[in-house]
Amino acid sequence: QVQLVESGGGSVQAGGSLRLSCAASGGTFSSYYVGWFRQAPGKEREFIGRIARYLGTTYYADSVKGRVTISRDNAKNTVYLQMNSLKPEDTAVYYCAADSRTPNQYTYWGQGTQVTVSS
Repeated sequence: QVQLVESGGGSVQAGGSLRLSCAASGGTFSSYYVGWFRQAPGKEREFIGRIARYLGTTYYADSVKGRVTISRDNAKNTVYLQMNSLKPEDTAVYYCAADSRTPNQYTYWGQGTQVTVSS
C-alpha cells in the first residue's frame, strides 16, 4: 500500500511560481500512475494532469496547459507539479493520487497541500 504526502504549498502573489512535491512510501512508485488534482472552496475536485508510470508520459487539463509541468524522480519516489504564472483562481487544496493499474481512477490519495494566490 502506498502512502502519499504532498508538500510545497503556500502563499504566492499572482504571476509567481510554486513547485509541489508528492512523496511516496510503501510501494514501487515507478510502477504507479500519478495524478494531480485540486479543489477550491465550494467547487468540485478538478483534474490538473497526470504522469504515466515508467516512461513518464504526461497529460494536462486544458485549463492549466502551458502553465504546469509534472515530472517524476523515481529514485526519490517523488512526483512534482511545477506551476508558473499563477492566478488567484489557482487557489485551492492540491492533491496527488496514485494507482498501479490505470491512469483514470486512483486508489491512493495524499492529504493535500494548500496553495493561495493573491492578486
